This record gives sequence, C-alpha cells and structure tokens, in this order.
Amino acid sequence: MLTKPLEQTYYIIDFDSTFTKVEALDVLGEISLVGRPDRDDVLNEIKAITDRGMSGEISFTDSLVLRLNLLKAHKSQLPALVETLMGKISDSFQRNKQFLTENAETIYIVSNGFKEFIIPIVTSLGVRAENVFANTFELDENGAIVGFDSENPLSSNGGKSQVIRNLNLDGEVYVIGDGYTDYEIKASGLANRFYAFTENVMRPRVVAQADHVAPSLDEFLYHNNLSRSQSYPKSRIKVLLLENVHPNAIQLFEQEGFNVEIRKGALDEEELIEAIRDVSILGIRSKTNVTARVLEHANKLMTVGAFCIGTNQIDLDACTEKGIAVFNAPYSNTRSVVELAIGEIIMLIRSIVPKSNLMHKGGWDKSANNSFEVRGKKLGLVGYGNIGTQLSVVAEALGMEVYFYDAVDKLSLGNARKCKSLDELLAISDIISLHTDGRKENKNLISYREFGLMKNGVIFLNLSRGHIVDIPALVDAIERGKVAGAGVDVFPNEPKTNNEEFISRLRNLPNVILTPHIGGSTEEAQANIGSFVPSKLLEYINNGSTYGSVNFPELQLPLLKGAHRLLHVHENVPGILAKMNTIFAKHHINIHGQYLKTNEKIGYVITDVAKEYAEEVVEELKDIDNTIKFRLLY
Repeated sequence: MLTKPLEQTYYIIDFDSTFTKVEALDVLGEISLVGRPDRDDVLNEIKAITDRGMSGEISFTDSLVLRLNLLKAHKSQLPALVETLMGKISDSFQRNKQFLTENAETIYIVSNGFKEFIIPIVTSLGVRAENVFANTFELDENGAIVGFDSENPLSSNGGKSQVIRNLNLDGEVYVIGDGYTDYEIKASGLANRFYAFTENVMRPRVVAQADHVAPSLDEFLYHNNLSRSQSYPKSRIKVLLLENVHPNAIQLFEQEGFNVEIRKGALDEEELIEAIRDVSILGIRSKTNVTARVLEHANKLMTVGAFCIGTNQIDLDACTEKGIAVFNAPYSNTRSVVELAIGEIIMLIRSIVPKSNLMHKGGWDKSANNSFEVRGKKLGLVGYGNIGTQLSVVAEALGMEVYFYDAVDKLSLGNARKCKSLDELLAISDIISLHTDGRKENKNLISYREFGLMKNGVIFLNLSRGHIVDIPALVDAIERGKVAGAGVDVFPNEPKTNNEEFISRLRNLPNVILTPHIGGSTEEAQANIGSFVPSKLLEYINNGSTYGSVNFPELQLPLLKGAHRLLHVHENVPGILAKMNTIFAKHHINIHGQYLKTNEKIGYVITDVAKEYAEEVVEELKDIDNTIKFRLLY
C-alpha cells in the first residue's frame, strides 16, 4: 500500500520589527539626518509614516515614497546601518539560529525593505541569500538614495502576495510578521496560517487578523513542535513583580521574553491568592506575605524572589514542601543601611533633629547641651552579620569603640570586641544598633528589661526588623530619658502603600528619627537588588542552578550544552537516585552528567542526558514515589 508523502512546510518571515527589533529605514534616518536641526521632528514623521503603513492605514507604496523623500540618505551610510542592525536582531531569532540553519532551504525572507541591508543580516544566521525577496535602492550619479526599483513587485501594494504566488510553493505555508502586508498573504489564500509576531511591536489591527499570536519565535516553534532552543516558550511563563521593584528587574525579565505583570503596591493574602494563579515567578519586597494558604493556590509557581535582605515574610517551609525555590538579596543594600545608621547616629548624638525642628518654628538654640562627638563612644551591635560587620568597620574609622553580640560565633573585624552576652553589650554601650534577622524567636528581643540594663542617655537604633523591639517599652524609655535619641526604620505594623497613614506611639517624641523602612532604599541599592535577584531567578529557571537559594540545596551547575537537563525535586528519602538511574538504564539512556544535593527536607537531582529518549521516560520519572516537582530543560 502506498503512503502519501509528508507535505513540505515553508516559512515566510518578515524582516523589519520581526527578524530585527527595529524598522531599518527609521534607523537609516537616525544616521542620515545627523546634524540636521530638525532631525527629531523628521524622525518622528518617518516613524509615524512607518506605523501607518504597517497597520494598513495608508498604502505601502505611499509609505515608502514618503519615507525615502524624508531620509536624504546616501549609499555610504549603508555599512553603518548594517552594523547597527547586527546589534538589533530579535532575541528569539538569535536564540534559534539552529532552526534557521537547519531549515534554510524552506525559509524565505519576504520584505518591503531593501536587500542591501537585509541580506548581510539574515545570512549571518544561516538564511540563504537567494531566499531573500526585497526591494533594491536606486542611486544617482553621486550615490545618493533617490528611489527604488519600481519594477519589483515588493515596491507596490500587494507585493508580498505576488512574490509568494510567483514562488508557487507546494506545501504548507506559514507567515510570520508584524505588519498588515504580512497578513495579506494569508488573506490572498496563499498561506495556511498567519502568525502575528509581537516580540518587538504589537499592532492591534494586525493581531486581530492573526491565526495565532507569537510573542517570540520560540512560541511559533513550540506551537508547531519544531526544533527550538527553549523547551518551553518564556512568553508563556508569567512573572508577577510587586511593590515597585527596580526597573532593572523588569527589563531583565522582558529581555528574556517572559510575560511580565507589574503591580506597584503590596497585596494582602486574598489579593495575592487571586493574582498568583498561573504565575511561575513571583517577585516581592518586604510587605507582601507569601503564606502557606497563598501557596495552595499557586498552581504553577516555581520560584520566589525577595527583593530585600529578609525572607521572614515568606513561609519557607511551605515553599520547600512544594518544591518552590526562594532567593533573596543578602548583600545588595548593605552599604545603604550602614550609611543610614552612621548618619542617624551622628544626627541623634548631636541632637540635630530637635534643633532643626525648633528653627523651622523660628527658634534659635546655639547651646552645646546634649551634643556630643561620636569619637571615643562605645557602639554596641546586636547582630554581626553582613550589615553589622560593615557598620563595625565604618564606625571604627570614625574613632568609635565597637562591641558586638551575635548568637552565632563570629570572627571580629578590626578591633571590634565580642561580648559574651546581650546583657553585657547593653550595659557597656553608649550607642546601640540592632542588626538581627527576623525569626519569630527574636520578637520583643528588646523590651522593658533590656532598656533597664542600658546606660542613661543611650542612643538607640533599630534598622533591622520591626517586631524585634517592644514599642511601648521604647516609648517609655524615651519619655523617661533613658533613651536620649532613637532612630527607627522598621515597625511591627507598616502601611501597605504610600497612601495609608502611618500610626505609631513613636510619633512626635523628642530627638526621634522615624524613616519609612528605607534603610536599603537608595538608587544604588535598589539597582543592585534589581539586577542580583533576577539573575538568581533566571539561573534557576534557565539552568536549574540553586546557588544562593535560602531553602533549596545549593547547586551551581554548568551551562547546558548538547543535552537535555532533567530536574527532579523530591522528599529526602533513601533510594530516589537509584530509582531514577534504573529508569535510565532500562531505556538505555546515556547520562552526560548527574548532580545530587540534599538538605534535611528535600533532595535535588539534576541529570543531563542524551537528546534521544522515549517520551515515557519523563512520565516514569514524574511517577517516582515522593516526587515533589519535575522540570525538563533544553
């Protein structure tokens, strides 16, 4: 019995704003109009004409004529254009060079742009020059670009359809593009599907006509089960970023092609339960609480990033049980907190705040009463971690004597001296600064008893966690004069947004500096956090690496090359690795590399295997008893 041969599939790809991130003629205008006083106005006019033509508001021919007349370009400017466009190739096309190379015979670039700059770009990724159909420039005797070849069908309306008709392709035809002229190929009956490409620009009128929206080439390849660089398109992976995380973070996720949703404020439990459905990556700061109840509704959540130092707002045990890796930024804002502490210490010990407040009311107090230098004073640090140690070094440079107490044995820096107990530190210090973590056991670590142990007239700072200090006890100590000055940046109850009133008994007390949880809120710190945390989240999503996770076994993995990576998170019980390897052996799968790390609750196995294996292998690995989560990367 004869079987019908598989039908060939052809891929028609647009160039401007599809293969590249930009419209080439817009970029040529930026080059050719340098030095013109009206450059910006002309560029805006060119871009407006481009958009009108691409959305179908005006004919392509009119759009092309109008733009070329405005450009005033020369052939000598084309090398600079090509060089610029080389750096503007769409990210998903860069990632999928293998697909372009392997299918070069059936890939056609059909564009209303110009071969002079298109061919150098597309051939760099494996597309054949003879498969490029585009316009060509006409030049005058001096090399000025004065027009285009009007005999070329692509210089006229409906030109793309005419080119496809002339190619007489025998098989399935898929069109990928961002413009109305790309859709016209399908509308003319010459293509089976039109994919609206939206990685670089989204034109509603074009999207409305599409058979499928492709936010990236990865999505197109996934939708058609074709060879691709990503096992799963990132445009289908939802990222939710809350509490005004730095734009660096947003940019990093968007550059990778993720579907990013941004919300300015914190969310309460009910709001987060609703928002977290279908979210794979969650980014928060300190005010959003990720509870066990929230996680019950997080059906796709893979990882949480805390864009701050602490993670006590996240139920780490529940995350671990569900195989959700959590990352934070333990170092990124250290310097900012230290500088705020130093600044407040000086302001408080000099009684600057009450003097400043008095002057705003017209008063003038030039006395030195209750105004001291920090040099020679004893600074007591409760907690000697990243912030405490750096504050120790800076304070010592100012001539202070530094003492510290930490529940964990720590090596002192410089001349800092370790106290045997918290009581000893409280009794000896002229200035006390808290830098402990937010564990529940530290609630009301400083209360009436502890204030009673302090020197009269002590300067007191809490820039760590709000619940560590018993606020009524602090208020009492200030009112009695036990505490001569206080700086507080964190509170047991804080407003969720900037629009809510801050309510506290600490308001209007003398020589008290209140700041709205801004210890790490400097441009530098937030930029550092905005880059650091996403880098950890992306390493985990892209590569499986968990280095820096606060709840997962830490594994720093090599880049994945020439293999598929299987990520298996399971309860820490004996025999899981043996069961996995039995499956690999049964199916004769060659293992390129294998990594295992455990903690007291879970185990994490990463196995790199040869690309050729039966699909049932994945299902068998998922079905192993005590499996929590399984992922496949390639």
